[in-house]
Amino acid sequence: MVERDAPEKRGRLSRPLVLQAAVALVDREGLGALTMRRLAAELGVESMALYRYTPGKEALLDGLTEAYFTEINARLRTSAGSGPHEPGWRTELRRIAKAFAVVAHAHPEILPLVATRPLAVPVSRRPVPALELTEHILSVLGRAGFDDAAALTVYRTFVAWNLGCLLVDKRQVVDNPEEPDPALRLGLHRLSATEFPRLRALVPRFAEFDDQAEMLAGLETLLNGMPEPPLDAFYGDGGS
Repeated sequence: MVERDAPEKRGRLSRPLVLQAAVALVDREGLGALTMRRLAAELGVESMALYRYTPGKEALLDGLTEAYFTEINARLRTSAGSGPHEPGWRTELRRIAKAFAVVAHAHPEILPLVATRPLAVPVSRRPVPALELTEHILSVLGRAGFDDAAALTVYRTFVAWNLGCLLVDKRQVVDNPEEPDPALRLGLHRLSATEFPRLRALVPRFAEFDDQAEMLAGLETLLNGMPEPPLDAFYGDGGS
């Protein structure tokens, strides 16, 4: 019988493997299940074996955001076109938004971390994959002809809209997923009909909310409202 944390087992560990296992655990059981001990058990090693790859629980949470952006970047590389011209800045932002939404739906428990943890540290200390995505967006806007101030405005608007829409998820309104009665499942009996008449009327619509479709529809409105940069004709499709 091979002992846990045997040299050959430790030799198979790597940071990507540790983060992959952490993401799978959180996807399956939620953030509350993630501890160094539990993750070590998932990998079949002793807890101390993990500290070479992540120094503790807080660093492990940062690693989840790293893995999240790594997956987005990988999707973008896979879906990148092979034509002679770069896509217009609007087209590229749509593509990024779709990739972000797909990853958000694959890892809904990690999304709140993505929205908060990078903001708790200086830009230079954020996960490299997150910085790579930011650099890509800013480069796309720069090549389209936006000056620095305008590029940052478009970038902030784009990121805020994507995160905001995806965080307002329909699961937030479900009070009891096991309850067959729609009103009880949504917990409408907990809301006073006198004090909150509009909430009671609209919560069922919240439950039917397609966050990805709403995000993309709203993004279209935002992008169409953005002014054209002076050099937008640099792109073969006119910046569409």
